[in-house]
Amino acid sequence: MEGIADTADTKDGPGITDITDTPGYDSAATDRWAAEPDKRPGRTAFQRDRARVLHSAALRRLAGKTQVVTPGTRSHAWDASPRTRLTHSLECAQVGRELGAALGCDPDLVEAACLSHDMGHPPFGHNGEQALNDVAKDCGGFEGNAQSLRLLTRIEPKRFVKDADGELVSVGLNLTRASLDAATKYPWPRGGHPQDPGSPKFGVYEDDLPVFEWIRQGAPAHRKCFEAQVMDWSDDVAYSVHDFEDGLHAGHVDPNLLLAEPERADIWTVAIGRYVPEDTDPQELAEALDRLVDQEWWPHGYDGSAVAQARLKDATSQLIGRFCLAAETATRQAFGPGPLTRYGAELVVPRETRNECAVLKAVADRYVMQRAEQEVLRADQRVVVAELAEALVARAPDGLEPQFRAAFDAARDDRARKRVIVDQIANLTDASARALHHRLRPHHA
Repeated sequence: MEGIADTADTKDGPGITDITDTPGYDSAATDRWAAEPDKRPGRTAFQRDRARVLHSAALRRLAGKTQVVTPGTRSHAWDASPRTRLTHSLECAQVGRELGAALGCDPDLVEAACLSHDMGHPPFGHNGEQALNDVAKDCGGFEGNAQSLRLLTRIEPKRFVKDADGELVSVGLNLTRASLDAATKYPWPRGGHPQDPGSPKFGVYEDDLPVFEWIRQGAPAHRKCFEAQVMDWSDDVAYSVHDFEDGLHAGHVDPNLLLAEPERADIWTVAIGRYVPEDTDPQELAEALDRLVDQEWWPHGYDGSAVAQARLKDATSQLIGRFCLAAETATRQAFGPGPLTRYGAELVVPRETRNECAVLKAVADRYVMQRAEQEVLRADQRVVVAELAEALVARAPDGLEPQFRAAFDAARDDRARKRVIVDQIANLTDASARALHHRLRPHHA
């Protein structure tokens, strides 16, 4: 039966690897939790992974999820299509594919990781993530990266196996070990941060530890694989540059203000509070911004004209190239010219480059995310998530989609049932979250 594997084909049994070997990656890297033959021989394991992510419903749903500013809230005619989680993921994938290839990684592997790294993020961006973490406090919390792993290995329906009782159990997209590892930004469970046990960042829920432990077989504890480091830096590069670009497009960022000392002081405060170590000297950040402003391609003004748009797009390309080339050069200087894969190297990003990237993040944060109307909108979004969760908990299984209703019925206890409700909410787009909230709480919409 299509999509079904026998119990013996899971990692409880022997398993097999893909027919086509991938240079630089051993059979452990290309292994899958549930073994399966390729429908079209000749593809590499990572080409298959990339195709599965690209064709997944989870990736398509990212088109309806907020990146920074909610779609439909901007007023400028030339800026009617703000970036979403999907466009960000596609841009991250392009950056990661080229940077990874330049360093000797398999490009399809890095691209698959970049495409999938945000799949677990809920509606309403990081604001929704924080609200859903409050909802899930009694069932292990919520973290977008841990949810991505759960989605890739359990929720997204692609492959099923039979458990010991003969029941069908989803193994998600059934990606290779290396692709799942490359998509894991925080390789530790809740409370397991190696330097800060109180950190809210983690990459796996308690329920998903078996597959996480399989993914991490042979990996150094808490260490991100090289491909995950490339993915992580590509994510930083893509969203810092493109959020800055979006801010200029929308008229929220005036480049001239970046030369004024009071404004710059606000930017350093934001950067040190969120994007760089707390002991960073503001002078370092000032020097980072000055280096960027001094470039001949830097956008010193923006009026929305075609020429201005082209100049801004060139600046975007220049920034991405600058950040990636700095990382590539520093990494090559440290680890030499050969292919760099898995746990054979560390991505080296110069401190000056990280500061330049952080300054762009802080500019977008200060002038786009901190606008008063955005906070009003975020407050409303938090209410929608909280009330939606409350209604689903009270009514479940009513209100659950068939996939999650079945999981709710099969759940072993209240904690597991709560996790299913959280899974459904995380799967929703901004619009579908509001629509379901209106249906379940019509007098509160």
